Amino acid sequence: MLKGGKVGLRARHEDDIPVLRAELHGDVVTHSRADSRPWRPVTPGAEGAPFTVDDTDQRNAPFSVVELAGGALVGSAVLWDIDTHNRSAHVGLGLLPSARGKGYGTDVVAVLCHYGFVVRGLHRLQIETLADNTAMLRAAERNGFVREGVLRSSAWVMGEFLDEVLLGLLARDWTPDARR
Repeated sequence: MLKGGKVGLRARHEDDIPVLRAELHGDVVTHSRADSRPWRPVTPGAEGAPFTVDDTDQRNAPFSVVELAGGALVGSAVLWDIDTHNRSAHVGLGLLPSARGKGYGTDVVAVLCHYGFVVRGLHRLQIETLADNTAMLRAAERNGFVREGVLRSSAWVMGEFLDEVLLGLLARDWTPDARR
């Protein structure tokens, strides 16, 4: 397990999947704001169902997020679209509704940075988030991510186009304890 100050990132367990599907995928509005793909109902056990892990997929590193105090599941995190040639990846996370507002997001981003830069030897991490996602923007910036631009009207979310903010962090600019 990779440990931060408040949370740990571990492999996805089979009993995590129904909770993550119900609380993250099952919330149509939250899913639509967090994923560039349109929400659709998915039958449990279907191939490629949300939060199912394909251990042969080398381009994605999915984790379950757990509280260090007690081990309760609090969300999902991922380094996705890992590019080993350009040594880059994208950061993503989703916290269960009961875990939001507790500083876990900042800690999750910090642990993903450690994983990306130290464990995987990546050069660049990137985050794309909706311009009004203040929690993710705050978590990213507390970990040293820099706003690199705004993608105007790039995300179709629940009947309207919204702006996305593009943030980046290079290994040379990363400070491991920036979140504190």
